[in-house]
Amino acid sequence: MEPDRQNGPGTVVIYSNRGREALHERAVHLDLGNRLALLQGLEFGGEYDPALAYPGLLYFVPSGTVIGRRNARRLGLRSAADLFGGVVPQPFMATKAITHGLLRAGAQAPPGWSRRFAQRVADAVLRGFTVFSREEAGAAGRRLLAEGPLRIKPVLASGGRGQHLVEDPAELDRQLAALDEDELGRFGLVLEEQLEQVSTYSVGQVQVGDLLATYCGTQRLTLDNQGEEVYGGSDLLVVAGDFDELLALALDEPVRLAVQQARLYDAAALDSFAGFFASRRNYDIARGLDSRGNTRSGVLEQSWRIGGASSAEIAALEAFRAGARVVRASTLELFGPEQVTPPGACVLFRGEDPELGYLTKCVVTTEHGNP
Repeated sequence: MEPDRQNGPGTVVIYSNRGREALHERAVHLDLGNRLALLQGLEFGGEYDPALAYPGLLYFVPSGTVIGRRNARRLGLRSAADLFGGVVPQPFMATKAITHGLLRAGAQAPPGWSRRFAQRVADAVLRGFTVFSREEAGAAGRRLLAEGPLRIKPVLASGGRGQHLVEDPAELDRQLAALDEDELGRFGLVLEEQLEQVSTYSVGQVQVGDLLATYCGTQRLTLDNQGEEVYGGSDLLVVAGDFDELLALALDEPVRLAVQQARLYDAAALDSFAGFFASRRNYDIARGLDSRGNTRSGVLEQSWRIGGASSAEIAALEAFRAGARVVRASTLELFGPEQVTPPGACVLFRGEDPELGYLTKCVVTTEHGNP
């Protein structure tokens, strides 16, 4: 049943549509959902229950991108004002598969594929191809290997998981032989040039009610409880307003280029994919050296759902509601009970996670120009 959007003050609800969530993710989503309710003057209803008759409008906080027009209609999602995240008509649109063009005209592709998008973002991404068959993956890989090493990137994986560096055709064939043909045909596979000495930037925009924030920043790595290098948080510079307001700030040239590339990618997506809308749009941009020592910069992928930087995004919106115009907001993921949170940190989760061990997730916000 579609929610009643006419009567009552409205309710923010968490919508878990991304499969099983870790304990720390669920805790953070509940905290951020409550904050999103306060920002908009709405009630917070916790986890969405389709059996309940909610009064007034519903504002959804999905754990994953909402896929399919039918699903969106069922939830009453008509525009970006209805959720913190995004809606796409086809599954592949929520993945990094859209970043690169096909190997050739007429290559296999799913319904809804946009050649126009790939053409528009060609100058904002790295060299690479998206393929939907093992045969085309082999041909695309050999073309890229002629220029240097490449990286095979499964589109359903996140955080760099499942990726493989390939330096010769024999290794390419071994990696492609292990692929699931059905998954490859439905979601695709990305093959992309390998960069060294990489810096990764985060650029994005969020809109909640009458508040609009645009930001740029960098990601940090840390060691988890097993000593593995993992995502450790993001440091963002956030401005109240659009990309123009962000670009009006004094940005280093690599950061400025990353913002311009993300802006191009963002505009092309909104224009190229009918039925796509999102209130939270985040882009990862890599800058590094290619096999010939040339500096390359390009968008790697998009995130149109609540993510690791969202606590910083929402903290910035809270600061803007209080009158600030430019802030620095940082998320931190600290592993181990001995870790101490920085002064002024807002703790979103602290405790023993069954999968990751002892973990603290927090956010710190300061006005731009302050230490």
